[in-house]
Amino acid sequence: MSTPPPLLGATPDETLAAFVTRARADPGVVGLVLSGSQVHDGMVTALSDHDLHVVLRDRDASPLSGLDWFRSGHLDLVVLTLDEFRRRGLPGDAAAFSRYSYVHAKVLLDRLDGEIGAVLDRKRVLEPDEARAAAAGHLDAYVNQTYRSLKSFRDGRDALGHLDAAESVPYALEVVFALHRRVRPYNKYLRWELERQPLGDRREWSAERLLDVLRRILADGDPAAQRALFQDIERAARGAGHGDVLDAWGDDLRLLRPPSLSGGGPAGREGSRGSSGP
Repeated sequence: MSTPPPLLGATPDETLAAFVTRARADPGVVGLVLSGSQVHDGMVTALSDHDLHVVLRDRDASPLSGLDWFRSGHLDLVVLTLDEFRRRGLPGDAAAFSRYSYVHAKVLLDRLDGEIGAVLDRKRVLEPDEARAAAAGHLDAYVNQTYRSLKSFRDGRDALGHLDAAESVPYALEVVFALHRRVRPYNKYLRWELERQPLGDRREWSAERLLDVLRRILADGDPAAQRALFQDIERAARGAGHGDVLDAWGDDLRLLRPPSLSGGGPAGREGSRGSSGP
């Protein structure tokens, strides 16, 4: 027998309230977690729905398990077991990409004496060792992709250099946020994060500065913008103790630095480490 879908109210708020009442009456439900635009002040629009994570004791504990990935204009559901909830979004999980959805999430129901909230808190920030490993790995990939791009620009292959430059941006953002033990936000919330919870007090990580540089890189791969971003990231990465990752690139880094800092102008070697994948 299929699980009846949530009752749709006149508004998303009414639909959410009706479903929360239904879930509270179900002893197999141990937690309800709200995420998405509704937990980001100022991001709600007339078309915003509610993203709700329903945590069950186990798959057989509740008929609501049949509503996993239910979607409507009012309510989106993710239904998962407690064990799945504990792992979801963390390194090694198949849904590691979903971690940011928990960073600002709110607990609507916790029948486990605070465990739902504690699991959420583990997901909100990167542990020190986790942050260091993430920053190092993404830094190496970022340098690789930027080096590929600038080699193409150097060799007159601007369109291909643009493609590599665009692919460097996600790695760059992962590095910048990991250096601050932060989970990289979804692009939709990037400005929100930079303005509401700044990455320190350095100008290069302000919303105005960082988004302008990223727009220039994404627009056409602008080599000057790429080098400006690399200069900022190199300074921050070395300050955080990741000089070994950068130094492994040797003289290839000259190509990534502004001409005034590269010791005589951009240079690079074909067939070097940047020729292999990250």
